[in-house]
Formats: sequence, C-alpha cells, structure tokens
Amino acid sequence: MARDEQWLLEEKYGGRKTAAFEADRERLAAGEPLAYVIGHQPFLGLTIRLDSRPLIPRPETEWWTEQLLNSLTRAEPPTRFLDLCAGSGAIGCAALARLPGACVSFGEIDPAHEATILKNIRGNGLDESRTDIRIGDLFEPFPGMRFDVIAANPPYIPSIRTLDPSVALHEPAQALFAGDDGLAVIRRIALELAEHLAPDGEAWIEIDSAHAAAACALFTARGFAADVRTDQYGAPRIIVCKHTRARSA
Repeated sequence: MARDEQWLLEEKYGGRKTAAFEADRERLAAGEPLAYVIGHQPFLGLTIRLDSRPLIPRPETEWWTEQLLNSLTRAEPPTRFLDLCAGSGAIGCAALARLPGACVSFGEIDPAHEATILKNIRGNGLDESRTDIRIGDLFEPFPGMRFDVIAANPPYIPSIRTLDPSVALHEPAQALFAGDDGLAVIRRIALELAEHLAPDGEAWIEIDSAHAAAACALFTARGFAADVRTDQYGAPRIIVCKHTRARSA
C-alpha cells in the first residue's frame, strides 16, 4: 500500500499532501484500484483515461497488443482495424499510434465508455479522422463491414469464479464475466467472425487460461485456422485466428 500511496502522491498530486490526497488514500485503503484513484493507466506509451470506469488494461493485454502491432508493422500494414469490446479503447489507441495508415474502429456495448474512448484518442494526440466509434453488442454496429485485423479483450471469466475484492467490487462485471464457463461472449464472436474478418485478415482474442483449449475449439469448429499463444508469464492468453485457405479461396 505504501508504494501505491507514493505513486498516487507523485503522479496525481505532484508530491503535495493535500486534503484531496488524503481522501484518495482512503479510497486506496478501501481496496479501490490505484488506476481508478489516479484516473488513468499507462499503455504502450499512451495515457489511458478511465473516467467512465471501464476495465483497467492489464499488463498481459498490453504485452500481446505490442506483439500484434509489431507483427503488423513488419508486414504490409492493415487498412481496417477493429478494437472489439473496446472499453477504454486502449488497444485501438495503440493501433492508431503505431499504424499510421490504418482506420481504427472501436466497438463497445456500454455507451458510457464512448466519451472515454474519444478522450483517449484526443488526449494522446492521435488522428481522430482515422477513427470510428460505435456503440452496440459485438459486431451489431458494423453490418456488412470486414476488417483486416480484429483485436478483442472480451469478457471471459466464469461467473462462478471468485475474484479479488479489488476487482469484484470496483471493475465492471459486464466486462469480466461471461456465463458459467466464461465462453458465452467468445462463443458468439466465433459464430460471427467469418462475416467480419477480411479473407487475409486475422483476429487476436484474449482468453481465460483455464479454458484456452475449449475457446480455441470454438474457432476451429467454424473453419478457422486457430492457435493459442502464451503471454509474458507463459500462460495461455491469446487465440490467433485466420481463415483457412479453403474458406478464403
């Protein structure tokens, strides 16, 4: 806790112990995550505001997003990028920053996060003219649209799992839980992905490590070439999906 208090003092209050700082210390003591108390979270060199209290971007998400963007900058840059289940828009904002020619769409079900996504685009000095923010359930706001890259950090935690109180009591349940097996949302993404992924495109989807094989099977059953990749800690964390040759021919 002392370390978090010191970071709060320096980052938010410039080292000054004001009455507001003392109030924020109480929020920390009550278990509220540091990122919410400060109001933002770093992500690949960007400052991601959390005004509407979306899911706090995790180090694992930051890590695989960097792996994805590095792979794209080495190849022919994509022109259409979708940050699905965008929340704060951290993934899409990183794509805007790293992929100069790409048009980046943000899909998010909670309308409260639209202003936060826009604030993160503008606050990081990114090119707003290359963005498209749409509110709705998964692919519903993007009828008939296909993307070269789809990146998603959907809800994937089984509803029966007990989380740390700092998460369970403060972060949005809608962005965390997805049915008894944690696959309710990923199952729907697998069903709809073929209609929205360009023939030569790829989708990177964050998953629950405990259900990695089952999640991957949802995509292979739909005719995708899919494989599970590990995060920086060696845990299964990402499914990477592409159309098979037969499907893309």
